[in-house]
Amino acid sequence: MRVVSLLPSATEILTALDVDPVGVSHSCDYPSSVRELPTLTSTPVDYGPDQSASDIDSQMQSIEGSAYDLDIDTLATLDPDLIITQDTCEVCAVDSTAVHEAVASHDIDADIMTLHPHSLTDVLADIERVGTAVGVPDLAADYRHQLTTRVETLSERAARVAAESTRPRTVALDWTDPLIAGGHWVPELIERAGAEPGLISGGSSTPQRWADIEAFAPEVLLVAPCGFELSRAVEAVEAVKSTAGDAWQTLPAVETGVVAAIDGNGYLNRPGPRLVDTLEIIAGLCHPTAFDTPDSSIAQPLSDV
Repeated sequence: MRVVSLLPSATEILTALDVDPVGVSHSCDYPSSVRELPTLTSTPVDYGPDQSASDIDSQMQSIEGSAYDLDIDTLATLDPDLIITQDTCEVCAVDSTAVHEAVASHDIDADIMTLHPHSLTDVLADIERVGTAVGVPDLAADYRHQLTTRVETLSERAARVAAESTRPRTVALDWTDPLIAGGHWVPELIERAGAEPGLISGGSSTPQRWADIEAFAPEVLLVAPCGFELSRAVEAVEAVKSTAGDAWQTLPAVETGVVAAIDGNGYLNRPGPRLVDTLEIIAGLCHPTAFDTPDSSIAQPLSDV
């Protein structure tokens, strides 16, 4: 089957199921082999390393219409049987409406699968949805079972650890200027990791005032801007400090807790199989004496902040 994936999480699911897509989005970067595939999307937004979170937000706000372009001619040339897209977040990938319009206007004979995960459970269910669509339902069911077992094992252990100690108040930011608290699956991950999610308990990612963060007084602050790898997440902490001003030093996470930068691009913000790794990372940051220390190439506690 010829499959086109227009979002990174779907590409990760496909490759985990030993299905190689024939085309991908410009954001698909894992595993590294997919970077050699034909790219079907682009964006005028400059995400370069010289662009701050504020700069990128300003660019996004200035765009009229979609922030992503779909190469319809290349899509038609690839002649896919299945196109996988999403409607969870309009600023994260090509919207499903644009894909349906493109297929109709060019008479492309392809099925369209739209993923819309909002929880870890949804993400795991999508693995079976995709697996069934591409003809490997048994493999997908087995893979989902493996991941679910990891989730349940860690969640049960974290609950025991929290009962014996405490659930640290935890905030995860998936953008830093403006401040935006991670939504969708993020609060669930924090709770499963044995911590208390703050600011939002569900729904989409939501802008926050510093006063709200200060009032919640997080003991763990996770900074994982969407699309930023670890090095840029470390730099983004400075944006949070600038917003906080003098109040930064009085935050419990800064005084006695944990402030950590996470590779948001590959982990916290991407609704694919690696969200299970993200759960393990958060547990290690919230309960460092009970769980393994996260890989330093993915997450970095910052002692000098």
